[in-house]
Amino acid sequence: MAKFVTIGYGDQAEYDRVDPSVRDAAHAHDARLRQDGTDMGIAGQPVQVRNHDSVEVTTSDGPFMSSALPVAGFAIIEAATLAEAIHMVSRTPCAVAHGVVEVWPLHESP
Repeated sequence: MAKFVTIGYGDQAEYDRVDPSVRDAAHAHDARLRQDGTDMGIAGQPVQVRNHDSVEVTTSDGPFMSSALPVAGFAIIEAATLAEAIHMVSRTPCAVAHGVVEVWPLHESP
């Protein structure tokens, strides 16, 4: 099975306007994914780490990437194909609540 990193983006106002039954179904879908072994969590505050030339570690609070919507959460999923991974995330809260979910194939490093 291939691994994929997913990043969910969404904001509270858009989430709140979705019918509660749709939200509940999306959360139940997330619960099934977690039960099946998906490692998933809500995004905390990021820290940027640098250690240029292995001389000095410096950190900066805040994200390096930016987007129109806030990052809501991350997951590592396993799927046979990218199409299957897309299908798996298409019913998650960020996808159904007017947000977006990015799916990144995770390739093994050499």
